[in-house]
Amino acid sequence: MTRKIVLSGARPTGDVHLGNYFGALHNWVKLQDQYDCHFFIADWHALTTGYADTHALHEHTISLIADFLAVGLDPEKSVLFLQSEVPEHAELFLLFAMNTPLSWLERCPTYKDQINQLKEKDLTTYGFLGYPCLQAADILAYKADFVPVGEDQVPHLELTREIARRFNYLYQAPVFPEPQPLLTAAKVLPGTDGRKMSKSYGNTISFADDPETVRQKVMNMVTDPARIRKTDPGHPDVCSVFAFHKIFSPDEVESIRSQCEGGQIGCVACKKQCAAKVAEFHTPIHEKRTELLKNPDHLVEIIKDGSAKARALAARTMAEARAAVRIGL
Repeated sequence: MTRKIVLSGARPTGDVHLGNYFGALHNWVKLQDQYDCHFFIADWHALTTGYADTHALHEHTISLIADFLAVGLDPEKSVLFLQSEVPEHAELFLLFAMNTPLSWLERCPTYKDQINQLKEKDLTTYGFLGYPCLQAADILAYKADFVPVGEDQVPHLELTREIARRFNYLYQAPVFPEPQPLLTAAKVLPGTDGRKMSKSYGNTISFADDPETVRQKVMNMVTDPARIRKTDPGHPDVCSVFAFHKIFSPDEVESIRSQCEGGQIGCVACKKQCAAKVAEFHTPIHEKRTELLKNPDHLVEIIKDGSAKARALAARTMAEARAAVRIGL
């Protein structure tokens, strides 16, 4: 039987960190065995906020495919491709941009949030306002059945569904399905300073970090601010290190909680234990990533092969879309 199509992507804006992995990539790896998966590097999307500085875009693209492979995405199981190598995305984006109401784009939650959060950048551009049309093109070019998202991202996918419905209605042709959210349980890791793990905060642990850097970052993590001495009762639920233990030491987490609350383990010892567990998970991925990056030509070949497969499917969809719009010869 034909498997359902799943599509998702990531912007090449820097090294993949543990927050990215537990928020999305570890689910992508599992989905490979159940669905016809298409995972792409969204370099055009990177331009929506980073259009003014593209000097590192190629480097980030190569490092991102290395991260994809190192964590377990398999080009034999999934189509791994680069958005800009499939120009059908841009053509479909143009068609959607022609008929998507401006009010739909202006009400998008991410548009308003990022305008407020990224005040140092000029985001008053057509590309940034219209990125939901590009996102819809990414998804609908492959007639994806499912898009893996967290609950907070469902409204963004609904806009893609609205764009598909409007296209089908305007041109009286059922070209596009309405992709459904594939709700995935994401594990949330805080950054080393207790805030959300984010490149913009400089509080990440990435797979590019060498083992000693990882150890130092864990040892410098923010813990319970109310705990002064080792024997003071701790409050693990406000401690970033304990949040890491929940992910990396699941069999020991209740014992660690008890010792912390009872003042039987100090923060330094707790961090050392955490660092060892993080290293056990992180080091093999870091080493595989490092090895992959020694042969960038091979990584480019993987991207090009995957992009050719993706383009063949996207081209069929575009032929249907052009016929529905009655554009071209």
